[in-house]
Amino acid sequence: QVQLVESGGGLVQAGGSLRLSCAASGRTFSRNAMAWFRQAPGKEREFVVAISSSGGSTYHADSVKGRFTISRDNAKNTMYLQMNSLKPEDTAVYYCAADRDSSNWSLVRARYDYWGQGTQVTVSS
Repeated sequence: QVQLVESGGGLVQAGGSLRLSCAASGRTFSRNAMAWFRQAPGKEREFVVAISSSGGSTYHADSVKGRFTISRDNAKNTMYLQMNSLKPEDTAVYYCAADRDSSNWSLVRARYDYWGQGTQVTVSS
């Protein structure tokens, strides 16, 4: 059974930092693109950042560019999201996702086949 489990969320003041982790089990994702999405209350789930299978290529949404950094450790089957300079508008449930087939990242939510349960990130002003 494939599972993605996020951790590292919490409450932080504006300007602070958090590091999210996404641990995969049930299969290896070393040849698969992965991504982070987020969903704020009353809004649709939106793309945040994605990474290719090797980690050599990433793409960030404009809203997080320069503040968030995605990375992965394929030996540990784990992906990370370092979030710096957090803003109240970053408050959301953050989900990790994995593509079953492709090594190349995508911004499209439907491209991702596996999803974690989400971790809450709350940024206070």
